[in-house]
Amino acid sequence: MGDADLLRLAGDCSADLADEAALRRVYDTGPGATSLQKVADHVHPLYRPYIEAAPFAVLATLGPQGLDTSPRGDAPGFVCVADAHTLLLPDRRGNQRIDSLRNIVHDPRVALLFLIPGVGEALRVNGNARISALPALCRQFAVDGKPASSVLVIHVRSVFFQCARAIQRSGLWSPAAHLAAGSLPTPGAILECLSQTGIDGVAYDATLRARQAATLY
Repeated sequence: MGDADLLRLAGDCSADLADEAALRRVYDTGPGATSLQKVADHVHPLYRPYIEAAPFAVLATLGPQGLDTSPRGDAPGFVCVADAHTLLLPDRRGNQRIDSLRNIVHDPRVALLFLIPGVGEALRVNGNARISALPALCRQFAVDGKPASSVLVIHVRSVFFQCARAIQRSGLWSPAAHLAAGSLPTPGAILECLSQTGIDGVAYDATLRARQAATLY
């Protein structure tokens, strides 16, 4: 089946699932007991080690322009468990788009997906966030003498683990699944193609790693 056939099938709305009743006709068994019993309304002591071991998380937010997901990463434990109901997420130097932060100003609801290399289970956290620029708090998350730009103070509403099936199906942590360098268009090639300012993609790529290393914090 080619792309045109897939597009034709995707454009057929006759079998769309548009409400919960329709969803349940397909997903008729409902969630199993373990899928419901694993949910905690706080950072349970058995969930805390997952957050403290994670060097990477995806932050989801919602604002006037729609949804946004943003990767966040640092040394394991970069998200601090202040107490069973509070997470602290430092905001590091970035591209200054502040998509996530602008969304939170409008809607405090956030979701986090924590990933740990080599571990199949992911950890999901839902809650409400506010943005603190308190200097004393930002200094607590300093790296190389550079404080965080701001800190998300997240009030936890629910925490639960996601089973390993998605990681297993994707082979995410398998070295055999890693792409060879140069398999994808480079950032410079993308910028040269999409920019209206004549960016030199080769020059951009040539200095990219050194520039990133010098501006991590």
